[in-house]
Amino acid sequence: MRQVILSTGLVLAVLLVAAACDRSRPVAEAEKDGRPAGSDTALLAPVGVAGWMGNDEGVEDYQEGRWEVAEGLFRKAIKADPRLAEAHFNLALTLDKLGRHEEATASFRKALELAPNNPRITDSPILKEHTKK
Repeated sequence: MRQVILSTGLVLAVLLVAAACDRSRPVAEAEKDGRPAGSDTALLAPVGVAGWMGNDEGVEDYQEGRWEVAEGLFRKAIKADPRLAEAHFNLALTLDKLGRHEEATASFRKALELAPNNPRITDSPILKEHTKK
């Protein structure tokens, strides 16, 4: 009986870890809506880096259309880790939604500077639109 309980606990723990590590959800949701992945999909931050919790909370508010709340959370994440490219990118998306396009462009450029090899950032159509010269 004890072995069954331990095995069940182990299986549940593995499932929880797998669910927590699933970082593809925002992209998959965007694709279901007919939008190209990365067009205006907020990005989750790597777990454990400074600012990741604020960023990921901001992603939830962004997805729900609570732009002002999301903006504050992304700024909090950036304050915790100024090098968190995902937070800069997400802040830019939010500023774009709020109609603050010059600020959005500056944040997109900062995200590009911090993560020049991250295709989820560099291949974003909305980022390209803001940063074209």
